[in-house]
Amino acid sequence: MTEAFDAVDLIRAKRDGRELSTAEIGWLVDAFTRGYVADEQMSAWAMAVLLNGMTRREIRDLTLAMIASGERMSFADLGKATVDKHSTGGVGDKITLPLAPLVASFGVAVPQLSGRGLGHTGGTLDKLEAVRGWQAYLSPEAMLAQLRDVGAVICAAGPGLAPADKKLYALRDTTGAVEAIPLIASSIMSKKIAEGTGALVLDVKFGEGAFMKDLDLARELARTMVDLGTDAGVATSALLTDMSVPLGLTIGNALEVRESVEVLSGGGPDDVVELTVELARAMLAAVGLPDADPAAALADGRAMDVWRRMIAAQGGDPDAPLPTGRETETVTAPTSGVLAEQHALPFGIAAWRLGAGRARQQDPVSAGAGIELHAKPGDRVEAGQPLFTLHADEAARIPRALDALNGAWSIGDTPPEPRPLIVDRIG
Repeated sequence: MTEAFDAVDLIRAKRDGRELSTAEIGWLVDAFTRGYVADEQMSAWAMAVLLNGMTRREIRDLTLAMIASGERMSFADLGKATVDKHSTGGVGDKITLPLAPLVASFGVAVPQLSGRGLGHTGGTLDKLEAVRGWQAYLSPEAMLAQLRDVGAVICAAGPGLAPADKKLYALRDTTGAVEAIPLIASSIMSKKIAEGTGALVLDVKFGEGAFMKDLDLARELARTMVDLGTDAGVATSALLTDMSVPLGLTIGNALEVRESVEVLSGGGPDDVVELTVELARAMLAAVGLPDADPAAALADGRAMDVWRRMIAAQGGDPDAPLPTGRETETVTAPTSGVLAEQHALPFGIAAWRLGAGRARQQDPVSAGAGIELHAKPGDRVEAGQPLFTLHADEAARIPRALDALNGAWSIGDTPPEPRPLIVDRIG
C-alpha cells in the first residue's frame, strides 16, 4: 500500500513545534500499530511531544486514534448506569478495593479494569490475588454477567483495548518520555473511553510518592484528562489528592486487602475512609445520585455484602485467611515525641524491596510482603513504641528495605502542619 505520510516528516514537524493534523496523527498511530513506523521513530516523536507539547485538539485526536486501534466495549444493554474510577497511583493506595463495592451497593455498575504494579506503586490485581482463589481474568460475557448480578467487577483489561497505547507506553518507559502530559493523558483516557463507561472520576495524585511530584503539573494532567473525557462524551471529573505520606496504615498486597476489609466493616484509617467516601460521592453524583450517602453504606454493611459477592463471583474465598510474610522486623521509636515526618516514596521503595512490588512486568510479587505502619505524622509516640513493621518471605530482603528508610521518618517536639488530603476538584 502507498502510505499517506512519512514518519520522518512528522517527527521533524513535532520537533519544530508544528501542530499535526487529525489525518497525520491518525496515520501515525495506525502505522505504528501495524509496524510500519519503527519503534525508534515513534520514540523520537514521543520525545518531541515531551519537549514541545500538544494542543487540546491534537491530544484528543491522539486519544481517539489509540481507541480506534482496538476494540471498544459497550454496556448499553446492562440496564444500569456505569461509572469507573482511575487513580494515577501511589504508596498504600488501596482505594479501588473498598470503593467499587461501595458504589455498586447503590445499584450502579462499576466496571473496574485494573492493572498490575510496577516499581513502588502497587497494582490492584496484585492485591486481590492475595485472596485465595480469586481470578483476575474474565471473559467479556462473564464480566457483563457479574456487573448485572453483583454490580462491581475488578478484573484485568483484555489485550484488545487500545493496543497502540500498550505499544507506545513500552517505548516511553524505556526512552525517558514517560512524563509527557499529553502522552500520559491519552494513555489513561484511551483505555478508559474504550472500556465503555458512562462516567469517570479521576484520582490524580501529587507529591513525592506520586507519579506527578508537582501540584501544578498534576492539575494540568487532571484538566487535560477531564477535557478528553468530556470531548468523548464521558462525564469526567477529577480530585487532586496529596501523596506526600503513605495512604492508610498498610503498604503491600495482603496487608492492603486486610485494611480494605476493615474499611468495608465500618472501620479503617481516617484517610482511607475519607478518600473512599469522597470518591464514591463524586462517582454517584456523576450518575445522577448526588444525595446518596456512601458513609452510611459502609456503616450498615451494604458495601461489605457486595464485596463478598464480588470476590466469590471471581472464584475467591472472602473468609480465607490472608497470606502473611514469614519474616518480620519492627522498628521502634528511639525517643519520645511527635512523629514529624513519614515520607511516602522511601516507604514505597522499601515495600518493593521486601517483595511487594516488581522491577519488571514479568516478575512475581509476594502476597504477604509489605509494611505495617503503627503511627502517622502528628501522632505522639513514646520511646520503644513500635513505629512500623516490615514483612517479607525472606529475611535477606529486610536489610535493603531498612536502607531505603534511612531518613524517611523523624521524631520531633512539634507536630507537622496539617495537610488536606483532597486539595482541588476539577470538572
